[in-house]
Amino acid sequence: QDIKPMRDQIVRVKRYEKVPLILVGNKVDLESEREVLSAEGRALAQEWGCPFMETSAKSKTMVDELFAEIVRQMNYASLPEKQDQCCTTCIVQ
Repeated sequence: QDIKPMRDQIVRVKRYEKVPLILVGNKVDLESEREVLSAEGRALAQEWGCPFMETSAKSKTMVDELFAEIVRQMNYASLPEKQDQCCTTCIVQ
């Protein structure tokens, strides 16, 4: 299954361009059965502007790091957008 249309579909459903997104290659412990090269995953993640991680639940490879990154992404997404500081005014009397 081609994953490239997935980001656009997620953005369309969420109606927000900056949806927290992490591209994850799973089952990295099964190297002999690999279908997607790491370089392909990294390139797509760079195109999408998101992190790329490879994990394995079986060998517990990068699982904790993935959950930490999920939390970081969610916290970042919940921050209010910064306004342009040059255009704010404060009057003290």
